[in-house]
Amino acid sequence: MAGIWLDVLDEIARTCNTHGRGDLLQTVRNKRAQLLDPKLRVLVVGEPNQGKSQLINAIINAPACPVGDGRTTVLPTVVQHAEAASAAVVQAPQVSGRPAAGTSAATLVERTPLALDQVAAGVSGTVGRRPGGGPAYVEIGLPRALLAAGLVLVDTPGTDQAAALGGAAEVAASTRADAVLLVSDSTRELSVAELDMLLHVTRSQPNVVVVQSKTDLVADWRAVAERNRQHLADAGVAAPLIPVSATLRLRAAATDDRDLNAESGFPALIARLQRDLTGKADHLARASVQAVARTVVEQLAAPLRAELATQEAEEQSGPISRLHAAQREVDELRRCSTRWQNTLADEMADLLSDIEYDLRDRTRQILRAVDEAFDTADPLVAWDTFADWLERSLVEAAEANHEWLIQRCDWIARRVAANFNRYGYDVLPPWSMTMPADLGDRLPDLERPRIDRFTTGQKLFTGMKGSYGGMLMFGLATTLAGMPMINPVSVGIGALFGGKSIRDEGKQLLRRRQATVKTAIQRHVDEFFVRIVRDCRDATRQVQRMLRDHFTGLTEELQEAIVQSFRSAKQEADTDVALRDQRQREIRLKMTRLAALYEQSQQLTGARSTPVLLEPRA
Repeated sequence: MAGIWLDVLDEIARTCNTHGRGDLLQTVRNKRAQLLDPKLRVLVVGEPNQGKSQLINAIINAPACPVGDGRTTVLPTVVQHAEAASAAVVQAPQVSGRPAAGTSAATLVERTPLALDQVAAGVSGTVGRRPGGGPAYVEIGLPRALLAAGLVLVDTPGTDQAAALGGAAEVAASTRADAVLLVSDSTRELSVAELDMLLHVTRSQPNVVVVQSKTDLVADWRAVAERNRQHLADAGVAAPLIPVSATLRLRAAATDDRDLNAESGFPALIARLQRDLTGKADHLARASVQAVARTVVEQLAAPLRAELATQEAEEQSGPISRLHAAQREVDELRRCSTRWQNTLADEMADLLSDIEYDLRDRTRQILRAVDEAFDTADPLVAWDTFADWLERSLVEAAEANHEWLIQRCDWIARRVAANFNRYGYDVLPPWSMTMPADLGDRLPDLERPRIDRFTTGQKLFTGMKGSYGGMLMFGLATTLAGMPMINPVSVGIGALFGGKSIRDEGKQLLRRRQATVKTAIQRHVDEFFVRIVRDCRDATRQVQRMLRDHFTGLTEELQEAIVQSFRSAKQEADTDVALRDQRQREIRLKMTRLAALYEQSQQLTGARSTPVLLEPRA
């Protein structure tokens, strides 16, 4: 009969040993020994003054546990079969180390016999308990047929007193019991604390019964029972509720009244205990193994799932993330290379256009000044002064243009370098553009234009031509008046015409000289513009090449470092992924085996569901 569930329990023990959980292994071994024990250990729990002790007395029809006003159960009380009535206080010694090898826990306890009239004092902890000792309980033996069949009843202190004792006696632990009776009287409905206790107990103990005591004190105990059943259903506690009256049970036993005994409700409770006693090796053991499997599987699966979650989190911050970061750095460097090349080409094209326009504007201003000056000045008189001014003006224009070229080249270098700011160090070239020291010597020489002079002979000849025409014209007019052709009037008029001719010819020569100078200066300025623009273009192309070579070398250095980092990160990520995949396969295999073990335990009672807790993550 025990073969099926015992095999499953042994498999659970081997699984605990495989996972290195010695604590769970010991728990499974204790449960195995307990289930193989033919005795049915029933734990009676509940809050104080609910009638737990009286319930045990009514079950065995004997005053085994002290009851009454002022009677408080402090030590757990174990009621079991004995050939003659006996009582003893069993206490474990308070030892700091582990027991010696070959010494069992049973040989270490101290038994202090109690007289039957001292049982109440023993249960209250005032007699037989050695101060400073270990956990203690009272053991009572009675010759009763129900106990002789293998029933063992354990009366426990109230929940508040048990908490104060800190669970002093292992004998009162629910994991050591085959069944648990929670006692709650009929004067009130189940409290929140009692429901919490039931939820806690049912996680490790499948065989739980709620006993509603003291039905003789409450007229509408049936209504209370229905409400309690509803509370159990709402809380998800699959525990039957049996209303009983210990007073009616003891009175029926004293008067041998079967009807009163049936009214007490104890026949149903005793029938339940007898059924559990006869079915311990089969149905009860299967349910217990199922509960043990659930507890063990949950505790073994929890760290596995936590490890899987940790590995998934490490994927976001481990070698894989560093590989992704290195890949992003490679892509970013590629985009950076495109950006700085485009920036350099665009800025240099704009620079050439701006420099040419600036120089053209400066030369136009000089030419306007030249036109304004030689509209009135005579080149024969002002040429030397003007030549010095023109040379200074052209040199200043060239220097200002070169100064702006230098500033713009420096600004372009910084603009291109700004694309590398994310790499965290100075990427400006180690050189800088300076003003040429021989800029004045590079300018074309200003040649003095050929300027016609108004010589004395030219003036005499021009005056004679003008005076002759005037004298002839007015001489002919005076002959009509009877005067000779050459007379004082005609001579005077001839002299006036000669002077006017000389002045008009002088003005024409001046305008020709001014036009000649302006044309010569225009050609000189154009030659200056062409030469300076050529020099600026050469300097700009030289700067562009140097910047291109500098930032290309820098890009290659960064690329080499980033690619090396990418290779290292990829190698580390490949190794990490392989190890992580191997570990995840191992974890999923373990979880699959745990799920199979849980399913096998569920089949003991016909259940088929697999808990969500065991579903491995993809």
